[in-house]
Amino acid sequence: MTVSTATARRPDHAAHKSGTLSPHEQGKLWGIEEQFWTSGADSAQATTATNAVMVFPYPPGILQGDQIWPHLRENTGWRTVVMAERRVTRCHDIAILTYRVSAEKTDVPIYKALCASTYLVDDDKWLRISHQQTVVK
Repeated sequence: MTVSTATARRPDHAAHKSGTLSPHEQGKLWGIEEQFWTSGADSAQATTATNAVMVFPYPPGILQGDQIWPHLRENTGWRTVVMAERRVTRCHDIAILTYRVSAEKTDVPIYKALCASTYLVDDDKWLRISHQQTVVK
């Protein structure tokens, strides 16, 4: 039996119910994300969950928890960051930011990537629980 996608009904799971963030909350999250790139590892650590996971182009690859900070100490502090094709998806206490980044710093070629960061709101504070980058040539 073939089921048409037009007539197929999705299960009534919470994951199928997406919500929105207020413009204020979106601005707050995008500000945190920009600081992740421009303000250094200490700033990034303040807005990242203790056991977060980050996936960077190899090397370093997949990092979790305390493995993240030595890498970010060497690879943050971008002078300028442009985030295009911004999207925000929310499901309950989770928000996912996706975007195309172009980042620049002195004596380093412009870095271009597709990125996704996942945030969890915990005690009224957004914390990054994952971040992923895919280099764009």
